[in-house]
Amino acid sequence: MINIKQLSKNYGTNSVLKDINIDFETGNVYGIVGENGAGKTTFFNCLSGIEKYKGEIHSVKNLKDTIGFLQTEFYFFPKITGREYIQFLLNARAVKVINIDERNIFNLPLDKYAVNYSTGMKKKLALTAILLQENTVYILDEPFNGVDIQSNIVITEIIHELKRLNKLVIISSHIFSTLSTTCDEIHVLEEGSFTKKVMKEDFEALESEMKAKTLLNTIDRLDLK
Repeated sequence: MINIKQLSKNYGTNSVLKDINIDFETGNVYGIVGENGAGKTTFFNCLSGIEKYKGEIHSVKNLKDTIGFLQTEFYFFPKITGREYIQFLLNARAVKVINIDERNIFNLPLDKYAVNYSTGMKKKLALTAILLQENTVYILDEPFNGVDIQSNIVITEIIHELKRLNKLVIISSHIFSTLSTTCDEIHVLEEGSFTKKVMKEDFEALESEMKAKTLLNTIDRLDLK
């Protein structure tokens, strides 16, 4: 379980997160939705310990040692292969994997430099590495973007399996269908605050509401001919 109290984050005078209070329970999958700039990535960075913040984040275990964070943007050392990258993350958790090739489910070219991978391949490499770390909490920031359809199917099933294993999973995605098929509840983040919690039975209504809000007068303003 993760308990968050009055979490706030400012960049100078710009308030990005505002007194957030929320609990996340193990064995559940949570979706975070919001427009660009709503504060989703900043929230994930604070939760994972990358960003400093005001407020309190409590967990049974030290989150830094138990979180697998799939970021939207990846950094790879110029001369590190996919295999070396995975091994580097495994060493950070003192986890031993005897046969990495056998667990290379995305068929990545592990002996080639990771910086030369495509965007989708980099995402699959980073995901594979944090999964092999055997974390208890997973933060997946836009895990489906830039990835082929077949891999999206695999990622969806991975999330279901993590739930079955009683892991805690938090996902952001601009593709609502991926959230509706994986999440137990969805939280709406607007201008740095969570404004709504939506349970599974109301996902369809939330999607309709978000579509209506997004499209209101938008297409008409283009005056397409």
